Amino acid sequence: MKEIQGVLTAMATPFDADGRVDHDAARQLAAHLLEHGSHGLVIAGSTGECPTLTDGEEIELLQAVRAEIGDETLLVCGTGTNDTRHSCELTKMAADAGADASLVVVPYYNKPNEAGIRAHFETVAAAVPELPMVMYNIPARVVINASPELLGELGQIDNVVAVKQANDDELGPIEGLTVLAGNDNTLLRVLEFGGGGGICVASHIVGDQMREMWEAAQAGEIERAREIDAEITPVYEATSVTTNPIPLKAALAMLGLCEDRLRLPLVPADEEQRAAIRAGLDAAGVAVPS
Repeated sequence: MKEIQGVLTAMATPFDADGRVDHDAARQLAAHLLEHGSHGLVIAGSTGECPTLTDGEEIELLQAVRAEIGDETLLVCGTGTNDTRHSCELTKMAADAGADASLVVVPYYNKPNEAGIRAHFETVAAAVPELPMVMYNIPARVVINASPELLGELGQIDNVVAVKQANDDELGPIEGLTVLAGNDNTLLRVLEFGGGGGICVASHIVGDQMREMWEAAQAGEIERAREIDAEITPVYEATSVTTNPIPLKAALAMLGLCEDRLRLPLVPADEEQRAAIRAGLDAAGVAVPS
């Protein structure tokens, strides 16, 4: 099993002028991310606009990215939905298509209780026992929260190995699980308590610096990691001026890395948001072509 740690970029999904997934652009973006700090990639997550991808589009994207990056690089695929049966099917498809791990979110909209959350993860994990699973706890989008205690219980399942923790109020070690920062501005906190790293968005833009921050922490150079974090905080803020990945795609377009195209109901950033994004990049020393 590949190690699920380090700077893992939650990759944006490029679309062409007709709104289709642009596989060539995805391959180019994946290569760029690996050349600039990413240890591995996560596709079809929130940043990848998974709610508007069909299963077929997701698997084809997975296959295109895998063909580009080869077999040695960690590739995680978002397969969690609010339908346990669907999640099982999509996880099986991702495993067959070459994913190294699944990213399975706490079910949204249905609002299951703890027994339902537990049954959901147990069932999806059992459907593909050979595929490692990263649980995804993000109450800001899901509405409900999986407590650290519940996540720890689920971590006893053999193939549940990590959690992307996007509840900043409950961020800390969880026995039996690799804890990954779910928000860029908590990557440093995770590294300070010995967590595995993060599933990041800003690494599209400052991936080299985030990789250096992770390496500094592994070497025990926490002060250096804090310095880097402070230097790139304006990018965290720039990519958070409105709902992700709206500001990310605007920033990537400014840098010539991805077209600024989203699928409804997401719409491109407005002029005020673009000004804030550009200011954040400038504050972090990211050169934006005029």
